Amino acid sequence: MNVKEILDGYNKENITIGVLGGHSALDICRGAKKLGFRTVAVCQKGREKTYAKYYKTRDGKGIVDEVILVDKFADIVKEDVQQQLRKLNTIFIHNRYFWVYCDWMDIEQKLQVPIYGTREMLKLEERDVPNNQYHIMEQAGIRFPKIFEKPEDIDRLVIVKVNEASRGYERAFFFAQTPADFKKKTSEMLSSGEITQEALDVAVIEEYIVGAQINFNYFYSPLTDELELMGTDMRRQTNLDGLIRLPADEQLEVLKHIKPKIIETGHVACTTKESILEKAFELGEQFVKTSKKECSPGIIGPFALQGAVASENGKEEIVIFDVSMRIPGSPLTMFTPHSGYLHGESISYGDRVAMEIKQAMEADKLDKICT
Repeated sequence: MNVKEILDGYNKENITIGVLGGHSALDICRGAKKLGFRTVAVCQKGREKTYAKYYKTRDGKGIVDEVILVDKFADIVKEDVQQQLRKLNTIFIHNRYFWVYCDWMDIEQKLQVPIYGTREMLKLEERDVPNNQYHIMEQAGIRFPKIFEKPEDIDRLVIVKVNEASRGYERAFFFAQTPADFKKKTSEMLSSGEITQEALDVAVIEEYIVGAQINFNYFYSPLTDELELMGTDMRRQTNLDGLIRLPADEQLEVLKHIKPKIIETGHVACTTKESILEKAFELGEQFVKTSKKECSPGIIGPFALQGAVASENGKEEIVIFDVSMRIPGSPLTMFTPHSGYLHGESISYGDRVAMEIKQAMEADKLDKICT
């Protein structure tokens, strides 16, 4: 796809910012509207009311100007949908929904609509593809938990990340301390149909790090070659959050009947002490530098290093569990002070993305931030 050719055919005075209707769409649309862009949400039928009704633009309020309804999100690659998007002069902002509900190859090769960010990097979030997030972190010198190649090697508490049978995009996390413990728990989960053998065969067995969990949310601008820390947050997960709020004796009783799940349902804004910030910036810079070597042109715009600060041998160390190679799902980074230290006031990811697109338009460099 010749992105520059498509962009050259756009009416630059009437650019539309496009999103899939979910994840971080409202944050993006709000920022786009603040900077004077039109917005369009591609929504799956049955899941469109948030965008087509509750936050639809009307009477001087709302943030979603256009809604394109599809039978399923993957239909975004259908030619009629693409034609509508190009007619609107759309620049699409990719999010987690692209790799949860769509086929990577279709998005990379068939979606003839400019995407803000590096579309080829999105699949690298998955742990069973070549040169994935672990590879990039290893090359960047970013510490991540020890990975056990086979259950027989387990010699400490581990968290096993295996996809659910019913919802392949969600993981049926569980903990194990020994090979026998792993075998017992996986046998039960296979028998109940919670997971499949196919998913178990590619599951990640990861050392469990005990630390204060925190997500570092970044923004890298290729226009200025600067890395920004947009904010920090931590995950809120069900049903784990409900379990840990119970007294210890009640937890033990409940666990006889309910298994803990770690399904992300929201985020909580949290701050970091300033002594951690330099290390956080260094990790982000190492990731950006390595991403350019591993997947040209490298990361563009939003990304996140999600992990914990562990206390080991008398010092604090950041350990990263997951990498988001696109806009994170948390819309509340603006409620932490980090972006305000740089921009004068705290701004959202939606604001920052819109600012970057506007700057690129003015400098005639949209092709430098779109792929």
